[in-house]
Amino acid sequence: MPEVTVAEALLSGDDGAKAAAAEAVTHLTNKQRHKLADFGAIPPLVSMVHNPRDFKSLESALVALLSLAYGNERFVSFLRNKIRLAKSGAIPLFINLIQSQIHPLIDDAIAGLLILSSCTSNKPSMATSYTIETLNQTLLHHSTTTQAKLDIIVTLHNLSPYISPSLSSSTSCSLIHLIHESEKSSRLVEKSMFLLEQLSSTSVTALGAISSAEIGIRAVVETIEEGSKQSREYAVGVLLMICESSRERYRGMILCEGAIPGLLQLSLDGTQRARGTAKSLLRLLRDCDGGDGSGGERLKNVVLEEVMGEIYREGTEVGMLEEMIARLTTT
Repeated sequence: MPEVTVAEALLSGDDGAKAAAAEAVTHLTNKQRHKLADFGAIPPLVSMVHNPRDFKSLESALVALLSLAYGNERFVSFLRNKIRLAKSGAIPLFINLIQSQIHPLIDDAIAGLLILSSCTSNKPSMATSYTIETLNQTLLHHSTTTQAKLDIIVTLHNLSPYISPSLSSSTSCSLIHLIHESEKSSRLVEKSMFLLEQLSSTSVTALGAISSAEIGIRAVVETIEEGSKQSREYAVGVLLMICESSRERYRGMILCEGAIPGLLQLSLDGTQRARGTAKSLLRLLRDCDGGDGSGGERLKNVVLEEVMGEIYREGTEVGMLEEMIARLTTT
């Protein structure tokens, strides 16, 4: 079906013709879809989603809208369509679809917000349209697919410069719960931890939300122990910021979660940045004042000092260090 015919059907056809035209949009070439948008196809498609004839036409119109806007912003037509889509009321439309919990459509609506969030011009209006709050809540729904969760995290990353202190707190809490419940080596945790570190580096409120959450420090420590190389790098960055914010308050909490063996291992086999960050954190966690703790605690401090001394000494065999690290877990 030529783009002119599709446009005519969308603009002036009956319900059946509009439904057929919406379904035909996805079969057009990129060039045809660009022309279709220029002919004014976006507003009638948005209207079809607002007032659907039936579920099939709703789904077809939604997918058609995504196909008109999906693409690299370096191409002016894709950028223009993303702006047109937002101006036609697509942001609250997608939010309403997510909140309606019509599961076959949630993933597409989330994908729609992701597409719109890649356009700089759309970000301020998205930040003031309950987008961030909705995505935070949806992130914790067990029925939300893994791909939808990944799309949510990327969307939140795109909108992060516009996340207020209060929203950075709720976003951080949502991410911590997601990390706690997920396989630590997964891509989902990697993306989540990346965003969590980003929020922590720009918001004291976010950092406080992580450290005050019952599972916050534990989830970060578990990621250091079990995560991918990148996840471990982001996680140790978060833990260092927490400790630096108040060593007196958080040192004991971090130690109680058993962070030392994972940090020592990370200082050996992590990325270059992770190794440096782990060493900085280990310095903060050392009992510099000697303390009057139990014999077991004093012994652990002695072993820790030995291991750190060997880490800083060139030429020490990794196998020997790993044996020393193992002593910490059994002391």
